[in-house]
Amino acid sequence: MTVTDRLVELMKERGINRSELSKGAGIPYTTIVALFEKGADNIKLSTMRKLASFFNVKLDDLVDGEIVQEHRDNELSDEDIITMAAHRIGHQGDLSEQEMEKIKLAMRIALAKK
Repeated sequence: MTVTDRLVELMKERGINRSELSKGAGIPYTTIVALFEKGADNIKLSTMRKLASFFNVKLDDLVDGEIVQEHRDNELSDEDIITMAAHRIGHQGDLSEQEMEKIKLAMRIALAKK
């Protein structure tokens, strides 16, 4: 299985498209398109790290092996949930307590639907 095959699998699991992957992982859309069209042979390590972080998988598993999530969904800490949500919406800086509570609730609901 290639890196792009793994990415397609992860995107399907989360119900996202290339544009949403680009925004959520903080990677230019053109880089995502090039990755799918040309393969991952020349992809930067920093890009692969962003993808692994966004999908919550180990870099080695994304590149070489079977995809194994670092945490089971029901074992995510509040910090993990906030980080995932912040990546997803492209937020930078501190979140208010109210924003954090809304994100926690939304993420727990989304994760429960899997």
